[in-house]
Amino acid sequence: MLILKLIQQLIKTLNSDGTPGQVAFGMALGAALGLTPLMNLHNLLIVAFAMVLNVSMPGFFLGWALFIPLGFALDPAFDALGRALLLGTPALTAMWTAWYNTPVVPLSNFNNTVVLGSFVAWLASFIPLYFVLRWAVGRYRADVYERLKSTKVFRAIGASKVYNVYRLFRPE
Repeated sequence: MLILKLIQQLIKTLNSDGTPGQVAFGMALGAALGLTPLMNLHNLLIVAFAMVLNVSMPGFFLGWALFIPLGFALDPAFDALGRALLLGTPALTAMWTAWYNTPVVPLSNFNNTVVLGSFVAWLASFIPLYFVLRWAVGRYRADVYERLKSTKVFRAIGASKVYNVYRLFRPE
């Protein structure tokens, strides 16, 4: 039942009222939360941006959920990137020291190699990710969704929604 619910939410998000650009922008912002460790200042700022900007919030949460496994899988690469930026580049040492001694920046946890590496990797991939996701959502809506509507699985998901509404009003 849980898998059916997740598939239902995925289809609902991809077919939401937002434009493909809004859904893709939300997913690209949500990717930051999935790729980086959660309890950091920059994630709070990204959530604030997602709430203020005109992005798809279901797309934001979908991007977060989809990129969590990728974030865990890429942690060794993020650690290597963060280590190279923090320790392997002497030209940046003065900047890191100055940032760490300011009042708010240490809350970002950029002194952690995984946090820094994952954030830099997300920043570098944000624009290409947005364009790929916008293209993918547009292609999904134009081609895949039309074929999915006629499948038995899709009808079963629709039927489960009807069943959930029925269960809601059923007397106990």
